[in-house]
Amino acid sequence: MLSRAFAEEFANDWLSAWNDRDIDRILSHYADDVVFHSPRIALVMGNDATTVRGKKALQTYWTEALSRARSLFFAIDNVLVGSDAVTILYTNHREEKVAETFIFNEDSEVGVSIATYAPA
Repeated sequence: MLSRAFAEEFANDWLSAWNDRDIDRILSHYADDVVFHSPRIALVMGNDATTVRGKKALQTYWTEALSRARSLFFAIDNVLVGSDAVTILYTNHREEKVAETFIFNEDSEVGVSIATYAPA
């Protein structure tokens, strides 16, 4: 069972890393075999993919995404805690509401992440 303290520390560091545009710090939270799901992958990568597999592929995707979002900024709205997952509800720089769920492995690294969006 994940603690509230763990969830809040993770959420705050994850958000800070994104707002600082620090790709290495962002990736430090993820397992090497991470699986990331998002409808934004296709838009950024110019294909029909909705899943990225592996930390190296995630780095490639997020490096491209960051290069396109010069005004990127996230603000936390809420942090939800589950048995092995944390969901961060946040508002992004496009004023969209986002829910991102992070499922942690036994090493406390993100093994699966799923991003979902509501229109601004």
